[in-house]
Amino acid sequence: MSAGQLIRAARHLAARGLSPGSSGNLSVRAGNRVLITPTGSSLSRVEAGDLAEVSLEGAVLAGTPSKEFPLHLAVYRQRPEATAVVHLHSPYATAIACLPPDADGHAALPPLTPYRVMRLGDVPVAPYAAPGTAELAAGVEALAGRAAVLLLAQHGCVVAAAGIDAAVDLAEELETAAQLTLLLDGRPARMIPADRIAGLRPSG
Repeated sequence: MSAGQLIRAARHLAARGLSPGSSGNLSVRAGNRVLITPTGSSLSRVEAGDLAEVSLEGAVLAGTPSKEFPLHLAVYRQRPEATAVVHLHSPYATAIACLPPDADGHAALPPLTPYRVMRLGDVPVAPYAAPGTAELAAGVEALAGRAAVLLLAQHGCVVAAAGIDAAVDLAEELETAAQLTLLLDGRPARMIPADRIAGLRPSG
């Protein structure tokens, strides 16, 4: 596990304005151990010595982890290939998380660009639950096995990937897709034709 990579990712996301105030948390996993940003700390200021460590079973091994660490562990349990999780309250993705999902429970993110479909796939929305609760983690765990990119109703986003850089890229892709959706603000827009979408979707 690389504390340096985690800190660089935290600084990058903060510089992009994707983690307002002390919101947002990141983690990386190596085997049964997870390195995670601490509770109550801005991603712009967190240092390597502030990072906490937990086991996949939920035991706190060092430091004071983010109160959202159960959410991270829920993702790792469902996606064993994932070695990094990013949870943000980024503005545009959070705005989409405040809109009603479609009939299938997917976020209001139309297929405006190929990259929206290729990188994100269908983005499910976990039902609202208070931050840091077992209820929130359970909602994430119910969806994480079928999607690497999730929204949390009225809360933010969670993305998982095989590496922290890949997870950051996905979080930024989600924020851009959300921004494009909101910039169009209901205006008539050309979508990718339905018969072309299936070939673009990511697998799982």
